[in-house]
Amino acid sequence: MAKLVLIRHGESVWNQKNVFTGWVDVPLSSNGIKEALNAGEEISATEFDVVFTSLQIRAIETAMIALAQNKSSKTPTVIHDEGKMKDWTTIYNPEMEKSVIPVYRDWHLNERYYGELQGKNKAETAKEYGDEQVHQWRRSYDCPPPKGECLKDTAGRTIPFFEESIFPHLKAGENVLVSAHGNSLRSIVMFIENLTKEQVLGLEIPTGKPIYYEYKNGKLEKENK
Repeated sequence: MAKLVLIRHGESVWNQKNVFTGWVDVPLSSNGIKEALNAGEEISATEFDVVFTSLQIRAIETAMIALAQNKSSKTPTVIHDEGKMKDWTTIYNPEMEKSVIPVYRDWHLNERYYGELQGKNKAETAKEYGDEQVHQWRRSYDCPPPKGECLKDTAGRTIPFFEESIFPHLKAGENVLVSAHGNSLRSIVMFIENLTKEQVLGLEIPTGKPIYYEYKNGKLEKENK
């Protein structure tokens, strides 16, 4: 049975400041680093075959910090797909090449784009536009913020990527770690668990807390830990 573990990145500096972040590429806070370490300890016994992250540093940091706690002797290694970095990161030792856990970064797993809300304080934005309007922008399925993405838009890129790039590894019996964001993971969980638009409104994915699935009998089943 293959295992899938989803982790929302640890608390970022802008999470801490209660600011809409979206695609702004900010790092983890000191508390976020602790959350990533705790997540890594929790999943330390699972040997992963492949890792996927977004392009954003908070998700990459979380994956690498978590994997630093892993009991596997394999080394997580960022895969570069083009240019000189592709050529010059070639591993010429077959033994070491076998000991690598490939880490693939892809924009399809990026956080929901918050458009003109990015960089704005959430509480101040609620005062400006009203609590109900901001709640709709943040939690609804198909109501985007000004010039941004709604969850439906995010799902339009995350779900095809999951089906085409991640799911085949599970079918092949490989253990997969995905480190991404609250909304990109909400859309993936919605797909895996076949949630309705109404059910996904109440879905909250906490920072730094692993979510576990097993692939068996041709489908993904959630594990409660």
